[in-house]
Amino acid sequence: MTVVELVLSLAAILLAAALFTNAVEILGDRLNLGQGAVGSLLAAVGTALPETMIPIVAILFSEGDAETGHIGIGAILGAPFMLTTLAMFVVGISVLVFRGREIGSAELRIDEGITRRDVGFFLVFFTLAAAAGVVQLPIYAKALLAVVLVGAYVFYVRQVLRAEGALLEEVPGRLTLWPFGSRPPTWTAAAQLVGSLVVMGAGAHFFVDAVEHGSAALGIPAGLIALVLAPLATELPEKFNSILWIRENKDTLALGNITGAMVFQSTIPVAIGVIFTDWRLDFLSIFAVVLALISGLGLYAMLRSKRPLRAGPLLGGGAMYAIFLVAAIFVVLL
Repeated sequence: MTVVELVLSLAAILLAAALFTNAVEILGDRLNLGQGAVGSLLAAVGTALPETMIPIVAILFSEGDAETGHIGIGAILGAPFMLTTLAMFVVGISVLVFRGREIGSAELRIDEGITRRDVGFFLVFFTLAAAAGVVQLPIYAKALLAVVLVGAYVFYVRQVLRAEGALLEEVPGRLTLWPFGSRPPTWTAAAQLVGSLVVMGAGAHFFVDAVEHGSAALGIPAGLIALVLAPLATELPEKFNSILWIRENKDTLALGNITGAMVFQSTIPVAIGVIFTDWRLDFLSIFAVVLALISGLGLYAMLRSKRPLRAGPLLGGGAMYAIFLVAAIFVVLL
């Protein structure tokens, strides 16, 4: 039964991702939004909702249960970790597969200013969030940090909307679920976008349930499930959306979908965790944060260089993820 649930939920997420990318491009075009705003805001926040709901539900309805609080913290930190490691690896692999080139010559054609801005925001505020989990802060300092994180994301949104970026190119001519003409009403694109998000969220929820059931049978701790397995499932929408956009040579949208989610996940969910939990990071959480920051710094350094961003270095994210899995297995066995 668990295998059937995994397959069906994965199929639902795949279908929803295809519908979502189709709708979000048409809607972004109707709103005259640039590639940065569509990728880093509309797509990123939309597909970040499933994994954001896990820690919110875990924290706000934990009723003081310490184990549930740990699940919430693990889910909050697990999402940025997955985005900076495994998601980047998926982008690199997708470029190699769809363009049939060698690692050294496969380039991403992106607006580097947009990506550099997103990664810079992420590095600053995820570092602040991690530091607060290592150095115990009084409640007023935590409240101040939460306000700063929320304010930072509001500032980021304003910067994205004000930035002058390239408009969308090769917008889909038809809305998948609107067979009555080549120019569907705007409300139909919005309805397809919202509907696909609902299916994504439901698919991710059932996928997480199946993973948790299987993991419980194997005796894996709940905190580890929240840090690794739950984000692995709920980050599937971002990964599939990016694969689809890479296939269509829309690299700025593909990478912005991930980097925009990195900014969101390092501010809003963290602000909730800082206020409503003790926000004390254990060894695995700190290790995941360190690897995420190393991966982010590497990407930022590449974007600051004069050379084009290539697929090869992005594959290093997979190595970071593998290193963490080895450490996690070692901790569990102890």
